[in-house]
Amino acid sequence: MNGADAAASAPARLHAALSPLRWTLWKQRPTLILYCLLVETVALAVTAATAIGVPTRLRDLVFLAVLACLGVLQAELGRQVERVRRLVSDTPHINMTSVWTFAGVLLLPPALVGTLVAILYLHLATRSLYRIRRVPPFRTVLNATLVIVTCYATDFVLARTGITSMYAALGTGWAGVGAIVLAVVTYFVVAAVTILPALTLTNRSFAALFGGAGDNLLEVATLCLGILTALALATLPALALAIVPPLLILHRAVLVKQLEIAATTDEKTGLFNTTGWHTLATRELSRAQRLPQATFGVLMVDLDHFKRINDRHGHLGGDTVLKAVATTLRDAVRDYDSVGRFGGEEFVVLLPDIREIDVLTVAERIREAIAGLTVRITDGESAKLIDGLSASIGVATYPDAGAALDRLLQAADKALYSAKSSGRNKVVSIMDVA
Repeated sequence: MNGADAAASAPARLHAALSPLRWTLWKQRPTLILYCLLVETVALAVTAATAIGVPTRLRDLVFLAVLACLGVLQAELGRQVERVRRLVSDTPHINMTSVWTFAGVLLLPPALVGTLVAILYLHLATRSLYRIRRVPPFRTVLNATLVIVTCYATDFVLARTGITSMYAALGTGWAGVGAIVLAVVTYFVVAAVTILPALTLTNRSFAALFGGAGDNLLEVATLCLGILTALALATLPALALAIVPPLLILHRAVLVKQLEIAATTDEKTGLFNTTGWHTLATRELSRAQRLPQATFGVLMVDLDHFKRINDRHGHLGGDTVLKAVATTLRDAVRDYDSVGRFGGEEFVVLLPDIREIDVLTVAERIREAIAGLTVRITDGESAKLIDGLSASIGVATYPDAGAALDRLLQAADKALYSAKSSGRNKVVSIMDVA
């Protein structure tokens, strides 16, 4: 979309946002609509109750302004990095605002924490218009509301310990430390759990639901920085500025790691792509060359008659089958084996520290698992089952089939071709071909 198109569509988007009957929320599944209304009602009710029942001091307003300014500053300085990170990682409940919102939990009355979250998310929405075009506004509102609910739940747990703020924790020694640690755990768990009802849970991996290791370490790190921010503001307020530089470095470091993972992962199946698998196989070859008795196996797996599936069920149906086969392959091998997708319907498996007879056993287990696979696909409003799948598998073992990776792949591919040409749905070793 160019600048003129964006300018022309801005009034239309604003008009839609101000017209409740046109909200995209009403087009969602009933359970999601109910969940959105529920959490927003809870957030508004708690905000109103605490605004009336908990007094606000001048110091609280100053801290609110400082945290809001620091949050906006960090968001502006790290905006480009966060854009790329969100494209790479699909974890809407994890972002850098936790530094400021968790600090708010430790310093501010609940109602002001809700105000802080609203300010930070309003800034994110207005400064990230590329997201608003792709993501319905109700999603942004829901994400902000869930953060508010998370903050309120954390504040509630903290209050139950009798240590209601960073100021109280400073005077209670290890009891204060324990209370803050409990608050961190509460924030982390509630943030992860409350997002689940808003997600489509079917066909999503554990990592897709809860984030990968990098995402969750980022969340823990930001909560720790939130503790340090609250500590600085409670003791030497000027030092709170020192939080911003390490936060930006952390942000960029996490992005680099996520980009490395994305560069070696097949987007469609979550398996290693050609680059990622080759890297691991090269390392395994180097290790095997240093150990005289070391062996490893390579499997080339090709789905039979996959074009028929695409022709009959469309490419989306074919993609669903590929994902199901990818899961089957992972389940059929050991945790430290490496499964990759070389493109189309062709997969490759690296099996370290294994004899040829055991490689053949694994290959046969994979063939049987694929033959017994039934894949459910959704075609519009109806569901269909795809069965009768089969795969041809070529087997090569180091060093008998070759001492170089290219030679091993060529050998496995030759065995695969033999399996295809001799009737398909077979496991063939290069030793059988030779």
